[in-house]
Amino acid sequence: MWYFNSPLIVFGEDALNELSAIQGRRAFVVTDEVLLGLGHVDRVTSKLKEAGLEVQVFAQVEPDPSLQTVKLGAEQMSAFGPDWVVGLGGGSCMDAAKAMWVLYEHPEILPEEINPITPITLRQKARLITIPTTSGTGAEATWAIVLTDTAEQRKLALGSRENMADIAIVDPIFVAGLPPQITADTGMDVLTHAVEGYTTSWHNDFCDGLCLKAIQLVMDYLPRAVADGTDQEARERMHNAATIAGLGFGNSLAAMAHAMGHSLGAVFHTPHGRAVGLVLPYTVEFTGLTAPERYADIVRFLGLPGPSDQAAQILAERIRSLARTVQQPLSLHGAGIPPAECEVALPRLVQNAESDATLVASARIPNSAELVRLYHCVFEGRPVDF
Repeated sequence: MWYFNSPLIVFGEDALNELSAIQGRRAFVVTDEVLLGLGHVDRVTSKLKEAGLEVQVFAQVEPDPSLQTVKLGAEQMSAFGPDWVVGLGGGSCMDAAKAMWVLYEHPEILPEEINPITPITLRQKARLITIPTTSGTGAEATWAIVLTDTAEQRKLALGSRENMADIAIVDPIFVAGLPPQITADTGMDVLTHAVEGYTTSWHNDFCDGLCLKAIQLVMDYLPRAVADGTDQEARERMHNAATIAGLGFGNSLAAMAHAMGHSLGAVFHTPHGRAVGLVLPYTVEFTGLTAPERYADIVRFLGLPGPSDQAAQILAERIRSLARTVQQPLSLHGAGIPPAECEVALPRLVQNAESDATLVASARIPNSAELVRLYHCVFEGRPVDF
């Protein structure tokens, strides 16, 4: 037995107008200072006010939101008493909004205690709206929450099916003109979600088609979106791809690329999408040596030539080719991290990856020695052959 969860998704041009029809009294918007300066917060608050809601904005979410930030936001949320929580931004803002919402409804819970096993009972005080401003994390359509424990330098993979958003608004207006670097970073995140969602040991019929379509959309439209930020078709299709991939991997789980990427992000502060996209081809090669069948499906779907028993290597090279096209690093050395720093950080990188909840869903789970070798391949840009 398994489950498929999804918010109501409003997508396409003018999707933001849905906020004008929201019924409620107060809305608490969780976002960051950059989006405040860009005017995106005003776009959202004006629609909420049209609906007759009183609005308060919390714009203190940092990249890789910390446990401390979540607690601060929950305290302000409790003082305001909203019946709608709105997560506006990239994955950091939406994840922070989810966690703050849980603590608002249940102040007795610590954010690091949010898990899929223990019932929470939400929606007694408020409901959740998510509005992505990057085409990447898919957090608008997942129940995952990633927070950072700054004291221990590690990311926490948290979440409960109950903290899935009620409404996700996927409006391409928020990604028009997004800088090339952010477009590339977040686009590789979409690809990683879709590839892992299709190949995880928890894959299922309800998610497979979503993941395959998202892979195709990224391959077709990410280079265009990076090359020309005003390409409206590419922007909209990538924005849809992010949410589609979110639905796919959110209901079949992520895997080893996320475990290793989370670790890199926590230690080296590498942007999430860049980190998981960087390690993705290495994890494809590693897993494909013992479980190539699902990669063969992806290769056939994309129409890539080559024998099925080499599908993982073919897909890994196609991913690297895409990364080159959108100027993403293919190794940690290429990302500007000195080898000496990598070696010093290696024990923590391995420890973090092994404690990451996403590792258990991998079709092939590495042991400690294999993780060391995998990270060495990532450091040096060496294909995986073990």
